[in-house]
Amino acid sequence: MARFHFNGRDQGGAAVEGLLDGADKGAIAAQLAGQGITPVRITEQAAERPAAKAGGLRLRRRKVSIDDLIFLSRQMYALLKAGVPILRAMAGLEETTRNERLVEVLGQVAEDLETGRTLSASLGRHPDVFSSLYVSIVQVGENTGQMDEAFLQMARYLEQEKDTRNRIRSAMRYPMVVIGAIVIAMVIINVVVIPAFARVFAGFQIELPWATKLLLGVSAFFVSYWPHMLVAAVVAVWWWRRYLRTEAGRRNWDRLKLRIPLVGDLILRATLARFARSFAISFRAGVPLVPALATVARAVDNLYVGEKITGMRNGIERGDSLTRTAAASGLFTTLILQMLSVGEETGSVDDMLFEAAEFYEREVDYDLKYLSDAIEPILIVAIGIMVLVLALGVFLPMWEITQVARN
Repeated sequence: MARFHFNGRDQGGAAVEGLLDGADKGAIAAQLAGQGITPVRITEQAAERPAAKAGGLRLRRRKVSIDDLIFLSRQMYALLKAGVPILRAMAGLEETTRNERLVEVLGQVAEDLETGRTLSASLGRHPDVFSSLYVSIVQVGENTGQMDEAFLQMARYLEQEKDTRNRIRSAMRYPMVVIGAIVIAMVIINVVVIPAFARVFAGFQIELPWATKLLLGVSAFFVSYWPHMLVAAVVAVWWWRRYLRTEAGRRNWDRLKLRIPLVGDLILRATLARFARSFAISFRAGVPLVPALATVARAVDNLYVGEKITGMRNGIERGDSLTRTAAASGLFTTLILQMLSVGEETGSVDDMLFEAAEFYEREVDYDLKYLSDAIEPILIVAIGIMVLVLALGVFLPMWEITQVARN
């Protein structure tokens, strides 16, 4: 049992407040209704949330992850499917959620619901946690009376999104480890190894080959200016992160990502798969075409592609068909445009969009399997060139030193 403070209005309209003990806010609301009081605000009386939960696990104050949202969506689907009221469902999720930020948001959403706000409006007050797509689908669920199905659709969408992200990270892990090892090796060679050989070469009057001069020059630069290089790197990272916070910076970076060799085309298809799936979910849920495009433009997580989708929305508002505006955007392949055309003719755009999403996802999955195979030859060539220059720069002078010592 917990103690709750309530504010409400009695049957005469007078303001009343007080304290009541109950299992949750829903139970308190039921008690007040039995007493002829209309609750306006109910808050739990607690100095602070417990620092630990069952099993000694502490609440972690961190950003709400996609895993947290999947868990929330699945739980809301199960509770609403079972007929549990939304307020009681929110109270139960507050007790089981271990992300402190999400617990705080759920508490605020519950308070908004008690004041008469809809669930979608309450979720929309937390754009850092719930995307515009999430809020739109929940709103459609409210309007159609299918809230449980709305949360189920979002859970499946988020699970697919998580799977795609994990596959991309897995494919990029090996190349990033190799590149990191190359960078560390270059720093150690230039700061520790080459200076030791430079002292040996300085004791002999011999003509050094170009590879050795190159190594000695690079090493001398590293040794002399490493503090300046470190400061420059920190400033560059700080400037880059600040630049990405601006709209122009994010747009330029999102456009540049799509042009990176080997990876850019993969990122584009993953983004288009996200667009097709989220658009299909919105369209099937009953969101009108133009608002659905506006919502999806913010949900694709790429400002450059989002602007192209916004251009599609503007074209539809002018009276163009979905297929024509999609072709004008320059984002989609001929096969996808044909699928959209068939969808418009048969009235099954959502089905065709799901097919398009699965098509792009299969292509992304195939490319991810062979991404490491495509990058590996480039890394091998880079390592080979580095080893060759190092070998020529070190062993050719050693050969000359040996000849001088014999003479």
